[in-house]
Amino acid sequence: MLDINLIREEPDLVREALRKRQLDPEPVDQVLELDDQRRNLIQQVEGLKAERNLVSKEIGKMKDQSERQAKIDQMRGVGERIDALDINLREVEDRLEALMSEMPNIPDPDVPLGIDESQNVIIKAVGKLPEYDFEPQPHWDLGPALGMINFEQGVNIAGSRFYVLSGAGARLQRALIAWMLDLHIRQGYIEKYTPFMVKSEVLYGAGQLPKFADNLYRDHKEDLWMVPTAEVPLTGLHMDEILDEAALPLHYTAYTPCFRREKMSAGRDVRGIKRGHQFDKVEMYKFCKAEDSPAEFEKMVADAEQVCAELGLTYRINQLCTGDLGFGAHITYDIEAWAPGVGEWLEVSSVSNVGDFQARRANIRYRLEEGGRTRFVHTINGSGLGLPRTLIAVMENYQQVDGSVIIPPVLRPWMGGIVQIHPEG
Repeated sequence: MLDINLIREEPDLVREALRKRQLDPEPVDQVLELDDQRRNLIQQVEGLKAERNLVSKEIGKMKDQSERQAKIDQMRGVGERIDALDINLREVEDRLEALMSEMPNIPDPDVPLGIDESQNVIIKAVGKLPEYDFEPQPHWDLGPALGMINFEQGVNIAGSRFYVLSGAGARLQRALIAWMLDLHIRQGYIEKYTPFMVKSEVLYGAGQLPKFADNLYRDHKEDLWMVPTAEVPLTGLHMDEILDEAALPLHYTAYTPCFRREKMSAGRDVRGIKRGHQFDKVEMYKFCKAEDSPAEFEKMVADAEQVCAELGLTYRINQLCTGDLGFGAHITYDIEAWAPGVGEWLEVSSVSNVGDFQARRANIRYRLEEGGRTRFVHTINGSGLGLPRTLIAVMENYQQVDGSVIIPPVLRPWMGGIVQIHPEG
């Protein structure tokens, strides 16, 4: 959530930020109008309450019963006006909060201007596109032939966009998760195993509600929502807390399955396991001080890069332009791995510096060692990496002419020493 003081003091900056995101700047004027109404109502209520307190003291000293009763009747009317103003104030505050909660973060000045993803900027490319003396297969052919992926069983169990990983496929997915968690621990992150369901206030704090409610799964009888990413419960770890400055930065990593209602149209995304309603992901997350967040952000990007590098994948880094920047992001780098079977660059990680946007919503602050007012932390999040696209990239890059798949060396200890997955039969 944006600082209301920023909107009051620099409304043109916020308007321009919305324009850069290809959004209408009108909500800024609406916020300012509601904020003025709110402050005027508070002033009226406080004035009437002060008047009531003063007159109440006078009433206690009055001897004349008729004069006393007149003052009591007068104050009864003041009380009714206070009640009415309080109702009006709550309505204005609710409207103001709803409007503020829908306003996205301010893009970093270094974020390139752009309308949509076509204007993202490639800032780094590592490795050469692999060459094969055979036609590389897409994973939707390779997986079933190896007994790794069963699409029919997934559809029978849960419907379209679901699948079952079997045998070496399930083991390879588990190996990727375990290896990535261990790598992040070596990079300095603390592993967390969090609930896969959270309360609505946690989703609000992470910036998922109310904007993305239609994309989330929930228990309609309880206030519980399936997590769309481990970023959400990791944000919730320190909701409404005041941390000690000496404890920062905090580096966390977590694995969760993720659940999202994907709105998929016909096209190349429909086939295979690239996009679905359920997927696995290993997440990195940081709480830090404002002055440290740029360096912590760059370090997280490097940590995600290391995963791609150790898997031996060809990858590139895109800086998202203003028109493609996520709702809560201040700045974002996407890491894409090349998948030769589908002939695509697949986003396997998205690393974002969110600034104090989530901390304001979740009320996460820290206390300076020398004292003084508390400050909001900065939060940074990133996939390290996301499945199943990493699984796709491994399968398609390491496939052989005979239809087998070589296991990347770093994963072999988690695969029981298996070096190669061979076709069934």
